[in-house]
Amino acid sequence: MSRLIDCKGLACPGPVLAAKRAIDEEKPETLTILVDNAAARENVARFLKSQGYSAESVETDGIFQVTGKKDGCEVCTVFVPEPAHESKIMILASSDRIGRGDDELGQKLMISYIKTLKEMGPTLWRLVFVNAGVKLTVGGSPVLKDLQALAGTGLTILVCGTCLNHFNLLDQKQVGETTNMLDIVTSMELADKVISV
Repeated sequence: MSRLIDCKGLACPGPVLAAKRAIDEEKPETLTILVDNAAARENVARFLKSQGYSAESVETDGIFQVTGKKDGCEVCTVFVPEPAHESKIMILASSDRIGRGDDELGQKLMISYIKTLKEMGPTLWRLVFVNAGVKLTVGGSPVLKDLQALAGTGLTILVCGTCLNHFNLLDQKQVGETTNMLDIVTSMELADKVISV
C-alpha cells in the first residue's frame, strides 16, 4: 500500500504529525510527503527513519517530495532496563544573549555560559536552540567552536527549523540537527530537568 500526503504550506510540526498519523493508522509500505521547505524535508526524513522507513527526497521547483519505504521488518520495541544514570538535563536557549537591558553584556554572558556548559559533564543531555538562539549555531557565531566541541562529545544539539527559516539562516547552520516542535516538546518531556536561558 502506498500513501501520498500534501503538506505544502503546513507549519512545523504539521508535516511530521501528518506522517505520524498515516503510519499509526495505515502502516503504509510507501509513504510520500510533499513539503515546501528544507527544514520540513529534514524533519520528515528523520521521522520516517525513526519509524523504520528508508527516506529519500527529490526537489522540483522548490517542492520537496520525501518518500519513505518500509524496511524489511517492523519497528519493534524491546524493553531493556536502563542502568542507573545521572539526571538528564536539557537546556533551552531562546536567545543569543542572557537577560534584558544591556545587549552587549547579554551577549558576553551567553558566550560565557556556552563556554562553561562542558563543566556539567554527562548530566548535560540535550541542548535546544529556538527563536534568536539559533543564531548561535551558524557560521560566524562566537560560540560555534564550543558548540561543535560539545557535539563531538555526543551531546545532542537540536536547532529549530522554523526559527532558522524565519531568520533566513537554514543554509548557514554549522552545528546540530535541524528539528521541529514535536521533537522539542518530546525532549522536554523526556528530560529530568529543563533549564531555559
